[in-house]
Amino acid sequence: MAGYDVAIVGAGIVGCALARRFAIDGARVVLLEKAHDVLDGASKGNSAILHTGFDAPANSLELDCIKAGYAEYVEIHRRMNLPLDRCGALVLAWNDEQVAALPGLMAQARENGVEDIQPMDRASLLRAEPQLAHRVRAGFRVPREALIDPWSAAHAYLYQAVQHGAELRCRAALTAADRLGERWRLDTTAGAVEAGLVINAAGLWGDHVERILTGESWFQIRPRKGQFVVYDKPAAALARHILLPVPSKITKGVVVCRTVFGNLIVGPTAEEQDSREVASLDSQTMRDLQKTGETILPALAGHEVTAAYAGLRPATEEKGYRIRADLSRGLVTVGGIRSTGLSAALGIARHVADLVGLRAGEAQHWPHMPMLAQEAQRDFLQPGNGGIACHCELVTRREIEAAMSAPAPANSLAGLKRRTRVTMGRCQGFGCTAELSRMTEGRFTQPMTRGDPDAD
Repeated sequence: MAGYDVAIVGAGIVGCALARRFAIDGARVVLLEKAHDVLDGASKGNSAILHTGFDAPANSLELDCIKAGYAEYVEIHRRMNLPLDRCGALVLAWNDEQVAALPGLMAQARENGVEDIQPMDRASLLRAEPQLAHRVRAGFRVPREALIDPWSAAHAYLYQAVQHGAELRCRAALTAADRLGERWRLDTTAGAVEAGLVINAAGLWGDHVERILTGESWFQIRPRKGQFVVYDKPAAALARHILLPVPSKITKGVVVCRTVFGNLIVGPTAEEQDSREVASLDSQTMRDLQKTGETILPALAGHEVTAAYAGLRPATEEKGYRIRADLSRGLVTVGGIRSTGLSAALGIARHVADLVGLRAGEAQHWPHMPMLAQEAQRDFLQPGNGGIACHCELVTRREIEAAMSAPAPANSLAGLKRRTRVTMGRCQGFGCTAELSRMTEGRFTQPMTRGDPDAD
């Protein structure tokens, strides 16, 4: 049975960031994931925004982690070849109630240390966003809100962890746990491991894993579904900023924004549900999201929707992050990481390392990630790429081969999609699936013949 200093349960964005942090700091790390590939739970569907924390709860752990995560991403993104589109965000008020809420939101932003916000009247908003519906009343700009690639960031954290000695085990669902003296024995579907410290970062299954570890859970996961519609690439020209509504107490609301991949998305919804695995799409909700998008950007009415997706956020009975360390039991719980997890992941990892008392180490290895942003110098422009396999997203055969031989290679079509964007374009894989089947034969642990688990 293999022995480690730290066993992390759950390879979402937070689990990958934790593995990176602890591996760089010198710990022997194993990252356990029950699915065939990483990012297969809550982390596979989000709006890909790097938040400043301007609207996070004041004086909260969530705010601290967002600010620390944002700062570290900005610091390391060039070294890891990760995109950062500093487009800024506009918070928009459309009625009297929302206009009345703006001063409070701006005061909260300043209290949260985001002091560079800029109040805007209707005329200045329309100059900044010429396609915006003219009935907009007022708003403010948050200059440092940005867009990133939600998957290459997590893969970069994972690859760096592996290069520092961390081990990834997929198809390793936790089935039993025993605390034996100063060590844990964890039984998984991929064999047993032993570790001094266990970090529960299981996302949508966080309370379930907590009960396996301790016999009970002090929080309850309440899955919250978010549906998105994705517009074809010409629609991206309609929005220069991330367009945010005045948030409610429950949700940040429906966002309209470009993606670094050159599309435009509208979403998410915020729907409570019981299932932790099924994020189904609803046709009426899709039509409602399109209508919402068109009330914000009327010209969207002439653009085509090419895809839709839904994700589940691991909300709990409380709004804040559920992070707790019980070092006498060798256990840290990282639960309730909702939509801000992408922004906060690096900050959460540093916070947990501090809770454990780990001395900060220096990274010795820096993976250079494939750049998939629309405006970047993509691989299809470079010589020797083997030709284009996916013509919608201009994915080369060299990029596919690289994803299947990476420090943590793709184990499924869904994993390959998130590493390369193959099949994620206008035809949704109609033109390239046959070639992909040939290229990946015998390489995946989840064969393509099973179908695409991300497809609805």
